[in-house]
Amino acid sequence: MAAQGNAAPVIIKRKKVVQGGGHHGGAWKVAYADFVTAMMAFFLLMWLLNATTEKQRKGISDYFSPTIPVSRVSGGGDGAFGGDSVFAEDTMANTGTGAMDRKEAAASSNAAGDDAGRGAAGEGRAQSELEDVEKALLARGGESNTMERLLRHVVTKVTDEGLVIEIFDLPDAPLFKGETAEALPVTLAVADLLAEVLNLTTNQIAVNGHVRAYPVTLINNPVWDLSADRAQSARVMLETAGIAPERMQRIGGFADRKPATSDPAALRNNRIEIILLRRDR
Repeated sequence: MAAQGNAAPVIIKRKKVVQGGGHHGGAWKVAYADFVTAMMAFFLLMWLLNATTEKQRKGISDYFSPTIPVSRVSGGGDGAFGGDSVFAEDTMANTGTGAMDRKEAAASSNAAGDDAGRGAAGEGRAQSELEDVEKALLARGGESNTMERLLRHVVTKVTDEGLVIEIFDLPDAPLFKGETAEALPVTLAVADLLAEVLNLTTNQIAVNGHVRAYPVTLINNPVWDLSADRAQSARVMLETAGIAPERMQRIGGFADRKPATSDPAALRNNRIEIILLRRDR
């Protein structure tokens, strides 16, 4: 039987099914916002690293990692919630052991230091002591403009030998008068500041003197005598400022043999190193 010529055509429609939820909602906006925030923080960090000095970066780091005073008594202050200051000697705190006589404190600290030098725990405690002294010194820079000017001469580093506090000449502020071992007022002020901080511990101390290189044409090169005389002068200043003489382990003059810069004749090489020696060595 022939098909009818006037029959309506059959039309088949196929629907396209889309899987996955289309545009995924607004989750991509949150992810993009997090990415932009992270990039902004990254570029801000890069800018800070480029726009600040090493000392300023150290100050920012210390701001976000506050430390506890190295003391056997509570913090200073009056009233019910107060206590003794870290330098109290004659008063007793309401709780704890209180401040002791200097000689008794030194004896007990030395005994504790001998025990601290044994084992990994002792090494960690000794390292923590040195870092606490370093932070206490650098924190003084925020007290006043005078302290900030004094600390321009100071850099610190913790080494295997101990905490090395380096005091160096600046172009506009030398430490000694001319080519002598006669200390200038700024050096005396730095010595007073260091003595106050170094008295937070009873570790032994070493003092090293360094000077810049002089022209080889000089008949009498003063580098050896001058570096030793300046180290001796620094020792006297520290003891006058309050450091016990028995804490002095050694002094040394290194002439121009260990320059701090690539240029041996640079003024920056005129420096004094005061080393707070480890107890565990």
